[in-house]
Amino acid sequence: MASTEPEHEHREEGEAPANEDEDTGAQVAPIVKLEEIAVTTGEEDETSILDLKAKLYRFDKDGNQWKERGAGSVRFLKHKESGKVRLVMRQSKTLKICANHLLLPTMTVQEHAGNEKSCVWHATDFADGELKDELFCIRFASIENNKTFMETFQEAAESQKNKEENKDASATAEILEKLSVEEKKIEEKEEVPVGSEKETKSDAEKTEKKDEEPASSA
Repeated sequence: MASTEPEHEHREEGEAPANEDEDTGAQVAPIVKLEEIAVTTGEEDETSILDLKAKLYRFDKDGNQWKERGAGSVRFLKHKESGKVRLVMRQSKTLKICANHLLLPTMTVQEHAGNEKSCVWHATDFADGELKDELFCIRFASIENNKTFMETFQEAAESQKNKEENKDASATAEILEKLSVEEKKIEEKEEVPVGSEKETKSDAEKTEKKDEEPASSA
C-alpha cells in the first residue's frame, strides 16, 4: 500500500540537521570609524508657533501663471531674543527650503478668490539665496487650517508693528537723552568760574590805581 505522506517529508527526515549560526564571541571592529557631526539648521534660537502641512505656489510673472514650489511643512518661527517671526517652509522629502522670509508689519494675507482652503500674500523671500519679491499662494487640506494660518500670520505681523513702535520710541528717548546731556555740558561751559570774578575785580583795581598816579614831570 502506497504511503500518502508527502515525499519531501521523507527527504527532510533523511537530511542532516542544518547547523545554526553559533555565537563565537568574537568582536569585529568596524573598518571605518564614523565621528558624530553636529548638524545645525539655523533654527536653534527660534521657537515654532505654527506647523501645518500644505502645498505652496508662487506666481511666475513671465509665464503669467502659478507654479508649484513644493509640498511640506510650513512653520512660523519666533526668535527667542529679538522676537522677530519668519515663515519657513521645507519640502517634505528633500527638506529643501521653498519659502523663507520675515513677517513685517506692512504685510497682509488674504483668502484666495474662490478657494476657502487657500490664501495669498506678497513677501521679500530669501529661499533661493537672494532677496526676491514674490507673490505666494498656499493651499491646505482644510478650511480650518487655512483660517488658522491666516490668523497667526496677521497676529505675528501686527506684533512686529508694536516692536517697531517700541524701537522708534526707544530711539527717540535715546536721542532726547543725548541732547539733554549735550545741553547740560554747554550750560556748564557758559557758567563763569568762581575764581575768574575775583581776578577780574583785582585787575580793575590795579588799572584804577595806575590812572590815579601823577604823571612824572618831564
